[in-house]
Amino acid sequence: MTRLLDISAGFKTARVLVVGDVMLDRFVYARVSRISPEAPVPVLAIEREAASLGGAGNVARNIASLGGRATLIGGRGDDEAGDHISELLAREAAIEDALVVLEEARTTEKIRYIADQQQVMRADREAPWPDSANDMALAAAREAIPHHDVLVISDYAKGFLSPALVRGLIALARTHGKPVIVDPKGADFAPYDGATMITPNRSEAGLVTGMDTGSDAAVAAAAQDILARLPSLGAVLVTRGPAGLSLVERGHPIVHVPSRARDVFDVSGAGDTVVAALALSLAVKSDLQSAARLANVAAGIAVTMVGTAAVTADEIAGELQTRQIESVEKKIVSLDRALEWLALWRAEGHKIGFTNGCFDLVHPGHISLLTQARAACDRLVVGLNADASVRRLKGEGRPVQDEMARAIVLASLAAVDLVVIFSEDTPDHLIRQIRPDILVKGADYKRESIVGADFVASYGGDVMLADVVPDRSTSDLIGRARQ
Repeated sequence: MTRLLDISAGFKTARVLVVGDVMLDRFVYARVSRISPEAPVPVLAIEREAASLGGAGNVARNIASLGGRATLIGGRGDDEAGDHISELLAREAAIEDALVVLEEARTTEKIRYIADQQQVMRADREAPWPDSANDMALAAAREAIPHHDVLVISDYAKGFLSPALVRGLIALARTHGKPVIVDPKGADFAPYDGATMITPNRSEAGLVTGMDTGSDAAVAAAAQDILARLPSLGAVLVTRGPAGLSLVERGHPIVHVPSRARDVFDVSGAGDTVVAALALSLAVKSDLQSAARLANVAAGIAVTMVGTAAVTADEIAGELQTRQIESVEKKIVSLDRALEWLALWRAEGHKIGFTNGCFDLVHPGHISLLTQARAACDRLVVGLNADASVRRLKGEGRPVQDEMARAIVLASLAAVDLVVIFSEDTPDHLIRQIRPDILVKGADYKRESIVGADFVASYGGDVMLADVVPDRSTSDLIGRARQ
């Protein structure tokens, strides 16, 4: 979570060039009053209407909302809907309007009817785009690309993006060394070859490959098939709705990023939110896995909103901070739960480390010990003395902090993977159950006095004495504080 927070904090420095099908999203909000006597359809009592940037425009709007800057290249007609799009863009200080205006074209519109927070119908207005739009768009992109970090191609199959234009845009970006993210459409992905990443949804991946996409394994196979068909494509990120995202990156392990259970109000534009978060992450030099995880967080927020969504940087930060707190709590486990985790980790080939203590007031000496311990293993389990145990060992007035407070502090540290509270005076029982590959204590201990050392050595485990930070002890700190 800390890594993702750092990435999102850098969005304010990013500039993204967005090229694609721009449209006007109209929303008609109503309530269902009755069934029509003319046909078996609901009668909508209209209460209000709203409009927003849609398609590639919504990608740009999400980029701006997340803190970045965008230049938007798309097409609009010389009509009322086109004027409305330009008015909406004029209100977005972080979006540069580079739209191609064609008198003979018709601006694309989507009109959604929403009743009781559910979309009940959609009506579209659209028409083919003239060939002249391609040359104008490529010329605008050629001028803009040197000043941007990433290119996004947002294809909604509305005719603005011809295969020739898509290929020209990808070649242009590659010439300038810029990553390219494509949100694809249709049954032919060949024009997208050469992109850094494409982001089909599950249905689109199934359509283009003719394969099943109903499970993790099936989605991964379909994505690998797409990579095989497009030899210059870097990665495929399949968006899977409630199932989350699946990233198949050439030369890397497959990563499935599950979604978080939420109340879903409207999925309109959630794919645009994913693309915006991916683009900003790559703009600040994120790896693809971290970018996918951050995009998944953004999408999870987007589906809780009604209408075409624009997620903010503060909303992402808030969600990540909430998850960080929850992840800390999940590290504090019972011995039985710890053994379940250890069985899983051992099956994955991880080396298990163990250390223990009261950790009443965590100080630099503790941090040094835990950091050294974690560096010597793949997963570190910390045994924490319960309050009664600390009192017996340290006397009345100790611990200063109760066991849960101490556990939360330890679990907040990146070096610590699990915290197990034990009530005995020594961790001998805990060590015998956990059977760590390496037992770690400070170098101020003698090996023969370390509880569990002989047992760990008996099955070939190691005992490590970590360097000690001088003049650092909890008792001394408490003594000085009470003077």
